[in-house]
Amino acid sequence: MKVTRDKTESRQAFLTIEMEPTEIEESLDKAYQRLVKRTNVPGFRKGKTPRTILERYLGSERLFDDALDNLIPEAYRQAIKDEGIEPFAQPHIELVQKEPVIFKAVVPLKPSVKLGDYRSITLEPSPVEEVTETQVEAVLEELRHRHAAWEPVERLSDFNDVLVIDIEGTVEGKSVTNQKGVQYQPRPDATTPVPGFAEQLTGIKKGETKEFKLQLPADHQNPDLAGKEALFRVTVAEIRQEVMPDLNDEFAKRVGTEFESLAALRQRITDDMKQAAAEKAKADFENRVIDAVTAMTEVEYPPVLMEAEIDDLLSQRFQKGQAELDAYLMTVGKTQEQLRQDMLPAAVTRLTRALVLGEVAGGEKIEVSDVDIDAEIEAMTKGVAEKKDEFRRVLNTAQNRQSIGNRILTRKTVQKLVEMAGGSPEAEAAAEKEEKN
Repeated sequence: MKVTRDKTESRQAFLTIEMEPTEIEESLDKAYQRLVKRTNVPGFRKGKTPRTILERYLGSERLFDDALDNLIPEAYRQAIKDEGIEPFAQPHIELVQKEPVIFKAVVPLKPSVKLGDYRSITLEPSPVEEVTETQVEAVLEELRHRHAAWEPVERLSDFNDVLVIDIEGTVEGKSVTNQKGVQYQPRPDATTPVPGFAEQLTGIKKGETKEFKLQLPADHQNPDLAGKEALFRVTVAEIRQEVMPDLNDEFAKRVGTEFESLAALRQRITDDMKQAAAEKAKADFENRVIDAVTAMTEVEYPPVLMEAEIDDLLSQRFQKGQAELDAYLMTVGKTQEQLRQDMLPAAVTRLTRALVLGEVAGGEKIEVSDVDIDAEIEAMTKGVAEKKDEFRRVLNTAQNRQSIGNRILTRKTVQKLVEMAGGSPEAEAAAEKEEKN
């Protein structure tokens, strides 16, 4: 076997491996020994068919392919051993030719992470935004909308009413939609189902039928309809108007039984918004610290890691699987490859951060114990009322414990960096101790 290391770039080793004729023959003989034991050839006892007869019966290609299926993995393992290569993931192997047998292997290598002087980073904590009375009032107004009643009215329709409509739509005489009893709310900024549709449904009375034409957008999800004129026929069966509840103590009790008064509801909203503002400031500071550490770090990784990161993002976004993904792609008019390209910036950021934080964790000797994981699982199950034991058993599987451990490790690492960057007493004491040592 002849191994040529063509190049090493992008954390990948590119190998060309050529097999010797004697190695091919040995592999063919092993393939014959495997196949002859499980092939029934008329006129011969199982396992006793001569190789020449077996080759004619199965075809020489079958024997050769079986030989390669075993030879190539074995040759690859020997090649990386001889070259002193430690693969980080499965290789990409391509058969170049069969006479002689030559194949290429692209071997992913461990990512390279060269940290800068991250211990020197100092940042001012992010300010906590003040909660204003206007913001509290906006939340109360949103709650009023959520608890509003929708009552039938006998007047002309207007924006923000809810209409019950029957709708027929045709393009070039062909039906494209036919629905009855649809609830539709015309809003001034509405663009569905077609731009201009909402405006056409204002100023109509109950029982009235209106016909109108609208041009479908050029980027319509159905290319066959894009840019064409559609004829709509809409009958308004009912008009409903939003009736908002009064802002008083009774309203507060409707929002939640724990609120005895409107004042108590206001206070809860204020407290929650203050907490959210503090958490936002904390998260913002953490992100600034991580960005600062990442900016001074040189990171290089094999492309296979990026593809895996995008796969993970897709699985998180489309949890129902390929059917959900296909439906989305049809809606936005994109291919899966175009969507993967769109997700590339987010994947780069996430992967780079993970590699940087992992390197920091190793350098700072940050560890996660079983006690840490047990405490995290206990916290996760604390608010679970039903099937708590079953949920705990699921969390305690080896895979989930590892996943939880990774999250804890990331959290501890970020906290360590935050303490360093913020100049906390704990971080300063640790730095002084390290200098003395």
